[in-house]
Amino acid sequence: MPTVSVKRDLLFQALGRNYTDEEFDELCFEFGLELDEITSEKEIISKEQGNEKAEGASDVVLYKIDVPANRYDLLCLEGLVRGLQVFKERIKAPVYKRVTPNGEIQKLIITEETAKIRPYAVAAVLRNIKFTKDRYDSFIELQEKLHQNICRKRALVAIGTHDLDTLSGPFTYTAKRPSDIKFKPLNKTKEYTACELMNIYKTDNHLKHYLHIIENKPLYPVIYDSNGVVLSMPPVINGNHSKITVNTRNVFIECTGTDFTKAKIVLDVIVTMFSEYCENQFMVEAAEVVFPNGKSYTFPELAYRKEIVRADLINKKVGIRETPENIAKLLTRMYLKSEVIGDGNQIEIEIPPTRADIIHACDIVEDAAIAYGYNNIQMTLPKTYTIANQFPLNKLTELLRQDMAAAGFTEALTFALCSQEDIADKLGLDISATKAVHISNPKTAEFQVARTTLLPGLLKTIAANRKMPLPLKLFEISDIVVKDSSRDVGGGKFYKLGFCVDSVKIGPVIRCSEFLSLRLCISHSVSVFQPHLSPRPQVWSSVQSQIGVAGAVQ
Repeated sequence: MPTVSVKRDLLFQALGRNYTDEEFDELCFEFGLELDEITSEKEIISKEQGNEKAEGASDVVLYKIDVPANRYDLLCLEGLVRGLQVFKERIKAPVYKRVTPNGEIQKLIITEETAKIRPYAVAAVLRNIKFTKDRYDSFIELQEKLHQNICRKRALVAIGTHDLDTLSGPFTYTAKRPSDIKFKPLNKTKEYTACELMNIYKTDNHLKHYLHIIENKPLYPVIYDSNGVVLSMPPVINGNHSKITVNTRNVFIECTGTDFTKAKIVLDVIVTMFSEYCENQFMVEAAEVVFPNGKSYTFPELAYRKEIVRADLINKKVGIRETPENIAKLLTRMYLKSEVIGDGNQIEIEIPPTRADIIHACDIVEDAAIAYGYNNIQMTLPKTYTIANQFPLNKLTELLRQDMAAAGFTEALTFALCSQEDIADKLGLDISATKAVHISNPKTAEFQVARTTLLPGLLKTIAANRKMPLPLKLFEISDIVVKDSSRDVGGGKFYKLGFCVDSVKIGPVIRCSEFLSLRLCISHSVSVFQPHLSPRPQVWSSVQSQIGVAGAVQ
């Protein structure tokens, strides 16, 4: 769940009353949120960097609030306050409107070069907005929260906000070779080519995480104004020329990405949250976007839609007995304006552009349950009864664990991910022959593939404990993953038992295999191979099936 940090005093001022910490915690719970932590900037820095670094930091009390991942409208102070005020029935949900400017509409033209990189773009204008320091900080923070959540770390959508008064439309969204893109990036005093910027930002703790999105592409996306000024090179960095400040009055917002639907949602969220500070509240100036095929569309959409849900369905799913009128009131408190229509059992719900999370009737049912209060729902016994039982596979593994422990073995718990070297080179195998599932963009070399055998983990455990007195007897019962084209997900998970003995004698391995074979009621014959885990190990044979491998490392 995303966590939103807001200043307590600023929050209470916007809500119009003060709460104790306990009262606000209860309010959050009623609204489906969670007050995760009460802290301050100074306390956060002190915990992370030490008391010396925290000197001079603010002591202002911060509330850290956990927000459901699908509630993008609650990722900033403005959305939280508006949602809570509507929930407490202190205000009515505002109506958001798209307006056409009196003069020429701002236009963003997309060229065909962007098709294979980031083909979509949407735009809008916040006209005559009034920022304060707190509003400006909230505006920037919302963009960052959206980038980390719905935008999937800018892979799906990247947001650019610009001071419109420093630019001249129409704007062009195109793609060029990195060496042909040159501009002064945000907070820099010198111009760089895109190639130079990629090298500079490889050491930037914030921006280095986004470089991989475009760094291997032959062309980089870039947005220009009519004078050739670079607005941004999405999804990495904006230009310094159009940097917004507290004094900015007209904001041009562009969202580029690979997911058209999410780009529209992100744009809607930003303009609905901050149009509150425009001269004409909750009115957003439209922008025209021209696609490579010549078709033009106007954004933001700010679309309202209506859904109809039966009251008896909500009562049944939630487990309550409320009249349709009361249910309509509950939904209205959740920012879903509702009214009873038709035969008196139907409720028409208006879904605003801020509630992109409402996809199915079950989402409406959930909001009705939240507004009613989970603690107010009467607890009842289920009408059907089932007797719990252990899965056969889990039962078998528990029995095997007991037998291995009785034989003097200690259970090891190792990572399911390992390096390619562990799974192939060190076992004398070719990585292509292991059917290993590879991890995309692994964080470390130790977690490159999913293990196809338990051996690497057991051997590394022995290596880490080689100072212990012999014999070392370890076992592990866990799952492995292998590629399997016959499965719809392209791979399969299987449980395996592995054990090893670090000893001067190989006898214990033989005896343990004989013991397990007797317990499992299978006949067996074991051939022990010795030279450095041969790439073609021998197998235990039983009923024409391969059930395992045995070997010695010398």
